[in-house]
Formats: sequence, structure tokens, C-alpha cells
Amino acid sequence: MIKHIVFIKLQDRSSESVDKTAAILRDMEGKIPQLRAIEVGVDIVHSERSFDIALVTEFSSLDDLQAYQVHPVHQEVLRHLNETKELSLCVDYEI
Repeated sequence: MIKHIVFIKLQDRSSESVDKTAAILRDMEGKIPQLRAIEVGVDIVHSERSFDIALVTEFSSLDDLQAYQVHPVHQEVLRHLNETKELSLCVDYEI
């Protein structure tokens, strides 16, 4: 099993902007067959080091993660993130 974690810092860090992006991420649930689990967390501390959103997803295999990356629903999410993010970080590991 593969865990894919992304931390996202938005250019506009207002609660409206963060909530909109979190909703867009959550909307992937049930629309991408390879996506086994999804969790979207919104930061509550708001420190200088904080990112706004954490996305935690799980896949059965590396092939499934790669299929997710090119899936049209995920590509739409990426378009939104590329327009709104300041920075994102990612880690992928086997569990």
C-alpha cells in the first residue's frame, strides 16, 4: 500500500479560500477508482510554519498512484492548485 501526503500553502490564506480548496480536494472521493482513502485536514494553528491544508491519500500500489496522477478529476484539481498555491510539498511511502 502507498500513502501519498501533500501539504499545501495557498497564496490567499483566508478561511474562504482554504475552505474552497479543501472542498475541491474532498470532491475527488469516489470519483477516482484507484483512490482507496482520502483525508483532507485544514490547519487550526496558523503559525508561521503552518501549511493551510494536508491531503492524505492511500493507494494499493505505485501503479495506482501513477494512474491517479493522470486521472482527469485529479488533473482538474491540479489546475486549481497551480493557480492558487504558494507552495506544496509531497511525500510518498510504502506502508
